[in-house]
Amino acid sequence: MLRFLTAGESHGPQLTVIVEGVPAGLPLSGPRDIDPDLRRRQWGYGRSKRQQLESDAAEILSGVRGGRTLGSPITLVVHNRVWDDWRKVMQVEARGFQPKKVTRLRPGHADLAGVLKYGFDDVRNVLERASARETAARVAAGAVAKALLHRAGTALHSYVRRIGEVEAPLVDASVIDWSAVEASPVRCPDPEAAGRMIAAIDAAAEAGDTLGGTAIVLATGVIPGLGSYVHWDRRLDGLLAQALCSIQSVKGVDLGAEVASVPGSRLHDAPRWVEGEGFRHGSNNQGGLTGGVTDGEDVWAQVHFKPIATMRTPMRSADLATRQEVSAHYERSDVCHVPAGAVVAEAMMAWVLAAALLEKFGGDSMDDLTGAVRNYRRRLGRR
Repeated sequence: MLRFLTAGESHGPQLTVIVEGVPAGLPLSGPRDIDPDLRRRQWGYGRSKRQQLESDAAEILSGVRGGRTLGSPITLVVHNRVWDDWRKVMQVEARGFQPKKVTRLRPGHADLAGVLKYGFDDVRNVLERASARETAARVAAGAVAKALLHRAGTALHSYVRRIGEVEAPLVDASVIDWSAVEASPVRCPDPEAAGRMIAAIDAAAEAGDTLGGTAIVLATGVIPGLGSYVHWDRRLDGLLAQALCSIQSVKGVDLGAEVASVPGSRLHDAPRWVEGEGFRHGSNNQGGLTGGVTDGEDVWAQVHFKPIATMRTPMRSADLATRQEVSAHYERSDVCHVPAGAVVAEAMMAWVLAAALLEKFGGDSMDDLTGAVRNYRRRLGRR
């Protein structure tokens, strides 16, 4: 069973990730396999100045020896470079602790729900963990999943389709220049739309506002037969939707194309036999998933992000202590986070697919796993 657990606060000393269930023998390096995705998560037009202060890198503390996994739990640490400035605010010990309480609630954030749930009188107890800073830990875990999937021939990509009211057309993944996507300030493959997205972000920043949008995340080279139609909680489309919707500020996911308004005759993906490839489909509107099972096509989803809740021009809200109307609390925040959010979505999709891969093929070592995958591909008529 593949699983991960994260710990740490936004302004604490570090984020910690425990990854369990990775087979022995997987080549794994922080600088090679994890840090590039951590840098991608920090980059993107509209990000806050904090990203200029942080320089995220993963330190591997356990589970790897000589560059290969041991089959035991892997511990990853991502240090928070701003910790020195927040030691007094975030100190662990009770002695001498004099918190400056945050009581102004931010609309759209977890502030009110969190203090109601736990009975806090200080919103910082909520916002530190609810912060999207936690996604750095997810990206680190997802990078491990990507390294595992790579050995089975699966790769993850993403791009930005919409920011605010600016939308780029859907693009066939087979023709996308992924190096150009990574070079784009908004990670959009359409240069004309990218320019309008940048202008929209500038306008929002000038107004003290924020923008959300839509990212496309996809996995290529996915093995058919992952997941199950037997029980509701094993359906892969359900697991993917849960994982993607668990990302901070994600409010919806389309698994494949927008299906509600399209007639069945134009939607459903017709199977066909391709020599050397086995059964394939003439289209991929359903996102590579049928009945909760991968069908051999690329797995793809449209992930919808709401605008960041913390704004430079705060909305009117309420004060937790006085119960009076006030302007919402403000701390340094992004104007637009969609380019970075797409990288987090990659990590979460990679995690779900890697878990499904291990569920189907098992194996305590990478040799066991890759051997089982090879035999399965041969049975399906795939090279």
